Formats: sequence, structure tokens, C-alpha cells
Amino acid sequence: MDFDDQLQRYFGTADLGSIQPEAMNAGIEHMRVDFGLEKDRGRRFALWAVLYMLGTHLDLDKAFKDEADRNSARDFMDLMDRVPEN
Repeated sequence: MDFDDQLQRYFGTADLGSIQPEAMNAGIEHMRVDFGLEKDRGRRFALWAVLYMLGTHLDLDKAFKDEADRNSARDFMDLMDRVPEN
């Protein structure tokens, strides 16, 4: 899953700065629904990661049944916390 493709799919643009608040909320809700329906572990993780980067991630214990997936999510969060903000 390409990040720009995900933005285009859920928000109609790959430019985060141009997304209006109403469209952002609708796209996030759509992502959350798709996350709940997705069966593929990789796709679920990708959706969760985008939600995390948008500041609306789901609780790890509820999002991932598998401990390995939760640990991967924790590792991702740690890596993202190290990225300097501009």
C-alpha cells in the first residue's frame, strides 16, 4: 500500500494540506471501517499506520489480536516518535 495512494483513496488527494476538516473526518471514518473489515494482516497494519500518522490510531490491544502485530505497531510508533517535526 503506497501512502499517496491511500491518501487519494480516502481523501481524494495526496496533498494532506489541502484536505478540508470535513473531508479529513470522513476519510478517517472510512479508513476505520475498512480497518475493521480488512482480513489481510499487512493491509490492516498499513491502515493502522496511516491512522497513527494522522493522529487517530486505534488502541493496540483492540486493533491487533496477535502479539507480534502489537509489537510491530509499538516499534513503528517508536520509530515515528524519533522523526523530527518540522
